[in-house]
Amino acid sequence: MRVSSLLTYPVKGCAGAALDSAHVSATGLEHDRAFMIVDADGAFRSQRSDPGLAVVRCSVTDGSLTLDHASIGSVTVAIDRDSESRDITMFRAPMRGIDQGDEVAGWLTEVIGEPSRLVSAPRDLGRITDGISPGSAQFADSAAVHILSTATLAGLNSRLDVALPMDRFRPNIVVDGWDEPHREDEVREVTIGSTRLAYTKLAIRCAVTTVEQTTGERIGPEPLRTLGDYRRGRQKGVAFGSKFSVLQNGTVTVGDELRVESWGESEL
Repeated sequence: MRVSSLLTYPVKGCAGAALDSAHVSATGLEHDRAFMIVDADGAFRSQRSDPGLAVVRCSVTDGSLTLDHASIGSVTVAIDRDSESRDITMFRAPMRGIDQGDEVAGWLTEVIGEPSRLVSAPRDLGRITDGISPGSAQFADSAAVHILSTATLAGLNSRLDVALPMDRFRPNIVVDGWDEPHREDEVREVTIGSTRLAYTKLAIRCAVTTVEQTTGERIGPEPLRTLGDYRRGRQKGVAFGSKFSVLQNGTVTVGDELRVESWGESEL
């Protein structure tokens, strides 16, 4: 089993960026979900309510974040991780974020069509995620790292009339080499490169999987309808892929072998 691709999503809900190699810290791949868009009330925005975010491209270079939209152009902002933070919410839970200024807020408001601002995760966010092996994360939904295998996607696509691409599921680490789907559900500890990860929970899927990532259009009901036929388990919703916390910081590179240290039974 080897890493076939690595992806980070600097701004929650926006397009991912492919990496050849990535440093992995306690909060996941570098820059992953380090920023989040909030509405006028400080509540987070994502593709659940704003599917058009899928076509906003993001890049982080030399302390700056650049956002780009094909129709509206781009904006670059100096990253602020140290100013006073403000109250925000994610899934109605209270959190803190550092506002990134009026210029990028105006740009996002034009893209989304409603008042919006961009916040960064404070260095001292101190967020603890739950699951079998609790960990940390910035603004990722529920854990630092999301792993999905090509075999798992192939298993789903064998049930669909039209095959879906991997980007519908927004993984961080894509794994190739397993003969059977959903083997990532059974991994409990794994070393990849110089990084060691621990399983936290299954990845429960939402309406984001119905958004075509190249156009920002919601075209459901697939894959949720089909997943509901065979991937509905003990947890509320349907599961596809698995989430992991970081036990040991390190570097992961495309082509790295997965060395599974321990296995367990699927929670499905």
